[in-house]
Amino acid sequence: MTKGWTKSDWRAKPRTQMPDYADQAALNAVEAQLAKYPPLVFAGEARKLKKQLALAAEGKAFLLQGGDCAESFAEFSADNIRDTLRVMLQMAVVLTYGAKVPVIKVGRMAGQFAKPRSAPTEVINGVELPSYKGDIINGFDATIEARMPDPQRMLQAYTQAAASLNLLRAFSTGGFADIHRVHSWTLGFAEHDKAERYRELSNRISDALDFMNAAGVNADTAHTLSTVDFYTSHEALLLEYEEALCRIDSITGLPVAGSGHMIWIGDRTRQPDGAHVEFCRGVQNPIGLKCGPSTTAEDLKVLMAKLNPTNEAGRLTLIARFGAGKVGEHLPRLIKTVQEEGANVVWSCDPMHGNTIKSSTGYKTRPFDSVLREVREFFAIHKAEGTIPGGVHFEMTGKDVTECTGGLRAVTDEDLSDRYHTACDPRLNASQSLELAFLVAEELTALRQTDRRIAL
Repeated sequence: MTKGWTKSDWRAKPRTQMPDYADQAALNAVEAQLAKYPPLVFAGEARKLKKQLALAAEGKAFLLQGGDCAESFAEFSADNIRDTLRVMLQMAVVLTYGAKVPVIKVGRMAGQFAKPRSAPTEVINGVELPSYKGDIINGFDATIEARMPDPQRMLQAYTQAAASLNLLRAFSTGGFADIHRVHSWTLGFAEHDKAERYRELSNRISDALDFMNAAGVNADTAHTLSTVDFYTSHEALLLEYEEALCRIDSITGLPVAGSGHMIWIGDRTRQPDGAHVEFCRGVQNPIGLKCGPSTTAEDLKVLMAKLNPTNEAGRLTLIARFGAGKVGEHLPRLIKTVQEEGANVVWSCDPMHGNTIKSSTGYKTRPFDSVLREVREFFAIHKAEGTIPGGVHFEMTGKDVTECTGGLRAVTDEDLSDRYHTACDPRLNASQSLELAFLVAEELTALRQTDRRIAL
């Protein structure tokens, strides 16, 4: 995979969505400083995640990937990290019960600082400014000074990512993730007066935990009930940052992206001969590839061959993002392409990016019903094709924001202004995220029952 490859080869390839820094000397100094820092994640962790994703490709595990649209320097806090992790743990318990397989928990955290944009500039209050591209690149304030790319921001991103990972590791192993504690939070959600359809599943999980406890399987006797593996991921957009944190694995002697356990290539940066594909093809981490409506069969063939030439299990996750009502038009042809190539991939559904609309009140939003519809279409097509839906990918937060409409608490267009905090795209709030987990669990349960009938 890495024969003849070096971590700086991307610099000779066409680049897109990346900033042009005015001060090259300042950029060089930041890159040199980052190159001396310890990696944020370790090669053994990335290898372990890859093995777990290999199981997801076979239907023996399920991928839950979620977190912020774009992490913010201003909103960085221990409480926000805790609350997002808490909701993801709740979602994972519900999905585990529905799928009856382990759930792989991967956060869009500790590195999701850069965002591709549809245009290089935007007009705010009649003034044309460079688009905000994430805190690692420029500032959100609507001034020309804030919007200029600043390489020093990479150092702040590294510091925040390191602190986030430190806290995530502590929460994952220090008792916070105990399955009984996590489910007790979920019970509170199920008591909502409109949550009757979720109460039965919640009670069944309680019964299962009670049985296990009676049989002597609890946090005191089973380490896996009180700790979890939690991984981080982000879009590898800012390649200067990625290159500076690339390291050689001391065990295998191969290069690893030290910025996160899993990195992905966005729908806007997946050019087969582009810089982002060139960098990602050489590192050993699990790689995600966003596949939108414009993904052609020929491009997908080339990308799979470049990103996973040895067809390694768990290496490549295809993240489908088409929009509700469009999945049937695009997913079957991509599934056919994968089957023709005999490619080993994990299929994951991103129902967020294809369902962004402008509300009647002027806010960018995503209707909960559209998000759910795309998930259901994703499952239905995989069932029809006889292939495995291996995961879901959500933009969500543990905060009680009002950014996506609908859901159990029925957020309306008029409610969006109450707590619209995102710096970029709208996120599911804690209640919507957990409700979606219950609904995905229903899909997984139905799929499992179908597989059982076929086996019989």
